Amino acid sequence: MQGLPLQFTNVSKAFSIKGKALPVIDNLSLDCPAGSFTALLGPSGCGKSTLLRLALALESEDSGSLRIGGDSPRSICRSGAVGVAFQDAALLPWRSVESNIRLPFEVLGRKRPDAAKINGLIELVGLKGFEKARPGELSGGMRQRVAIARSLATEPRVLLMDEPFGALDLILRRQMNLELQRIWSAKRPTTLLITHGIDEAVYLADRVIVLSPRPARVLADIPVSFSRPRGAELLRDPAFHHVCDRIAALLDPETSAASAAAETAALETSSVTAPAKTGTTA
Repeated sequence: MQGLPLQFTNVSKAFSIKGKALPVIDNLSLDCPAGSFTALLGPSGCGKSTLLRLALALESEDSGSLRIGGDSPRSICRSGAVGVAFQDAALLPWRSVESNIRLPFEVLGRKRPDAAKINGLIELVGLKGFEKARPGELSGGMRQRVAIARSLATEPRVLLMDEPFGALDLILRRQMNLELQRIWSAKRPTTLLITHGIDEAVYLADRVIVLSPRPARVLADIPVSFSRPRGAELLRDPAFHHVCDRIAALLDPETSAASAAAETAALETSSVTAPAKTGTTA
């Protein structure tokens, strides 16, 4: 099933703190084409998670518009077309792996899925043989795999991810990046990933959106054109590190203004590309 386009148009959002308005998002526009993978990077507290909450209809924008496949987030989310994964796997400890994956159907009031569908998701995330295991019997990485399988259970056309691997160590995080790329390639939902990891963003995404400190504005929209599938060797490629360094400069508070201006000028004439050999696997 093809992903749905996700569109933020001139979106602004503020919260009231002790009677004073605190702007969190300022006139932000972002267009995520159907089936694309977009990563959001920005300073802590800049409004990244608020953008996801808007897309999940957990908050409402003060001005502007947000559409998923041309419809409102609330309507799309009620249909089960949006999957979500957070930093905390949030599995129910008394339920088995397969029972946790079935949970979205119960929440949406849908017919219980057949065993073949659930088993297919378990196999997709590499947990075959752990169908009856409880969360307490799984490692942190395995619990996150269950959470990803659960987010895909209703065959969502949009996948929203907020630091899904933020609590994992570097080695496990990179393993999960490889797994997520494989899973995404098999399903191709339109994906919006929030992360603080520059290398994670560049490795996974088609483009990286760099946000300003609060209130969030788009500082730079950087296309990432490394070929897919992307193997572990990409992490050692000089072209990969060149892209990461460009983004790091944009996030450095001492250089971000000048870097953003230079990035805007550069993007008018070119995009980030990689040598033909980059990111291929045997």
